[in-house]
Amino acid sequence: MRPRYLYLVASLPALGDPGEPPPLAPRELLSLLDPGPRALAEIVFLADDLLRRESHLAGDAARDEPAVLTAAQLRNEAPLPDELAPLPAPGASPVAASDRAWQAFFVHAAAVAERHRSTTLAAWVRFEVGLRNALAAERARRLGLDPVGFLVAPEIGLPAASFRAAVRAWSEAEDPLAAERVLDGARRAWLERHDAWFEFTADELVAYAARLALAVRWQQRARPRSVA
Repeated sequence: MRPRYLYLVASLPALGDPGEPPPLAPRELLSLLDPGPRALAEIVFLADDLLRRESHLAGDAARDEPAVLTAAQLRNEAPLPDELAPLPAPGASPVAASDRAWQAFFVHAAAVAERHRSTTLAAWVRFEVGLRNALAAERARRLGLDPVGFLVAPEIGLPAASFRAAVRAWSEAEDPLAAERVLDGARRAWLERHDAWFEFTADELVAYAARLALAVRWQQRARPRSVA
């Protein structure tokens, strides 16, 4: 049987090295996808929308359209989707208010991966949760704080030990941009091991979306910052 997404995957433009302009926008990729793969790729791009929303709230004006959120949601002028703002579950570990949307996002992302039986998205969620929590724990350690209140969905993520080298390199970076390069280098290395090359399945499209998200992120970082 011919792989379901052979023609689509084969027709997608190649993604260049970090810093090179991405060949298409996330919304363009989403417009090419069937409902199943689109739901998976939207999770990857929604993570970037949430990062940009955080930047906007910190005073860095967002100039590009979000891929999944509305422009009003990105600017915090409209509520986030219901799945990103659930009530805290009884007995859940305390999470800082600023991280509650992220905890909800990762729980939602894991559920989408399970619903669509996406091995790659499920692994991506575990990786991103684990990396985020490993960094949060390191920041808390430096400040002499209990890391528990800064961890999001720890039951989903990979253990902190999986990120020792990345966290060490991140902590030794000379400036914030260099630190971000370290983290994205870890992400690219992870994708090299989980990109489902030449399977021509929805999982390969998830990996492509993750690579595209990194390319878009670096393009945005290269631009001069603007104040909201």
